[in-house]
Formats: sequence, C-alpha cells, structure tokens
Amino acid sequence: MSEPLAAVDTWRPVMEAAGFRCQCEGECGNAHAKGGGRCPHEHDHYTSKHGRRIRLMAAPADPLTPGTAAVRLPASELRAWCPDCHTAAARRARKQLPATPAEQCGLFDM
Repeated sequence: MSEPLAAVDTWRPVMEAAGFRCQCEGECGNAHAKGGGRCPHEHDHYTSKHGRRIRLMAAPADPLTPGTAAVRLPASELRAWCPDCHTAAARRARKQLPATPAEQCGLFDM
C-alpha cells in the first residue's frame, strides 16, 4: 500500500478510521448512489477498469480550511478525501459563501 512521503503518523489513523475509503457523503454535489451515499473510491484502487489510481488524502472536513490552519489540526478532525470529491466540495463551498459587499467591489479599481 502506498503512503504519503510526509505526515504518515497523521495520515494513517485517518485512513484506518475511514476504512481507506473516501468519506465524502455528497458534499461534492454527487449523491454517490452507487456507494450507498458515500463515495466508493478506495485508496490505491482504480476509478474504473481503465481509470486512474486513487490516492486518498487526509484533509479537514471543511474543504475551505486554509492550509496554515489545516496542518495544525489533529487526526481526529481530519477526513479521508479522494482528490475529485475534495476539489468539488471546495468549489461548492466557495459558491455558497456570501457575495462581496457592493462597497468593496471597487476598492482597488483605478
């Protein structure tokens, strides 16, 4: 089984708790109907017969957590994510943020 080059002591407990399977339950926008409501991607398995290999990552449950804060989180506050779900969940979360107030829109316009 492959492991990351760094932070293995943090990554391994997260993966073991998740059963080496992505823990996305629809945050990415996909209902994951084939996985019973949870992403079916497993670490070191392939997306399909001719697909690419999945490498799960340990990342915060909130995909918008800045990297500087994420590195300080304990393993108990991290989840196993496949790259596709994590990217899509972050994109969806950014879209749900409140819009920039109108008075700030032209702040740096010249």
